[in-house]
Amino acid sequence: MSHARTSTESARLRFARLLKSERLARGISQEDLAELAGLHRTYVGSVERGERNIAVDNMEALANALGLDISDLLSAPAGDVRKSTR
Repeated sequence: MSHARTSTESARLRFARLLKSERLARGISQEDLAELAGLHRTYVGSVERGERNIAVDNMEALANALGLDISDLLSAPAGDVRKSTR
């Protein structure tokens, strides 16, 4: 079974957007988030811009640093309804 996306936003860009949104909502700088996650601040910036094909381990480290589950940073937008295309 395959799934077609109605949204054109990739998982990488969705993760980047939600990561930045959650970081800003908590008033945390990129530098502070990087330190909490054990990553370099320039790496965090490039992840937030969607420039990195980020490893799952790093996604998890960033989510944990924000007190979130990794799935919270990958959740599809409310309008993104997935349809089965058998």
